[in-house]
This record gives sequence, structure tokens and C-alpha cells, in this order.
Amino acid sequence: MADLALLLIGALLVNNFVLAQFLGLCPFMGITKGYDTALATGIATTFVLSFSALCAHLLYHGILAPLGLEYLRIILFIVVIAGVVQLVKYYLQATSPVLHQLLGIYLPLITSNCAVLGVALLAINANLNTLETLIFSLGASGGFTGVMVLFGAIREVIDHDDVPAAFRGTPLALVTAGLMSLAFMGFQGLAG
Repeated sequence: MADLALLLIGALLVNNFVLAQFLGLCPFMGITKGYDTALATGIATTFVLSFSALCAHLLYHGILAPLGLEYLRIILFIVVIAGVVQLVKYYLQATSPVLHQLLGIYLPLITSNCAVLGVALLAINANLNTLETLIFSLGASGGFTGVMVLFGAIREVIDHDDVPAAFRGTPLALVTAGLMSLAFMGFQGLAG
């Protein structure tokens, strides 16, 4: 049980996919201009990332590994991720048209989010079992969502502040992301 807690904390904080491993930077920089879109994207990505990693794990160990077709894992994982994104798209379209419209083009772009593929590949490479894969993916997606929401809220506040012209927009966003990354390095002590 302690191993599962360490796996969760490690994926959530210590080895945060955005700020420590630098995966998923496209939505991190592109979508986080506001709290609402950051939260919506984080929640959608959480579901896609967790469900895709679990499906990829089961398909890899249930089909590819027994047949000796491990080399097809990236192709299989991409197909699984694209399928899960389509399910989320149709679900949001039916249940929450406002959220579907709010996410707009960013919802299909979850398919190309390298963090989603990275979690599935890292779980397979680390030889995690099914429960560990689920915990790892939930920690990774929780960390992704947390960082997206935090960064979106910071950017909303910054947009209303008096900032010198040279720092407006992307320059200040990059400085803020760098400072957040440094702050998350403080969690490295939790690993040992």
C-alpha cells in the first residue's frame, strides 16, 4: 500500500509530467489563458489519460505481449488514445454542449498530447501491473490538471496587472512556468 501511495505522490508532484518531465507543454502554454478552460481541459485530459493508459496496459499485456508483437505498441496506443478522445468528444457534445464549445479545437488535440502517450509508455516500460498503472495514470493526470488550473489562475491574475510591455504575453508566461517548475523541484525531497 505504501508503494502505491509513493507511486501516486511521485506522479502527482515529484515527477510532474508538465513541470518536471516537460510533457504536455502545448496545452499548458496554449490553453491556460484562463482558469475555466484550463480546468475543463484538465478534466477531459484526466479522463483520457487514465482510461487510455488502462486500456493500453490491458491490450498490451493481453494481446501484444502474448503474440510477440510488442513493437506495435506505439501504434496501438495512438489508436486507443484517439478512440478515447472521440468517446469524450461525443459524450461532451451530448451532455454539455457549452463545455464542448469551450474546449473547441483543443479537445481533439488531446490525442496529440505527448503526456497522454508518455504515461502509457512509461507504465509499460516500468512494468507496472494493472492497479499500479491506474494509480500512476491518476497521479499523472491529477498533477497535469493541478498545474493547468494553477497556471491558468496565475495567468488570469497577471492579465489584469500592470505589466511592462516587454513582458506581456508569452515572455511572462514562460518566466512564470519556469518559477513554477522551480517550486515543484521542492517536492524532490518527498522521493527519498
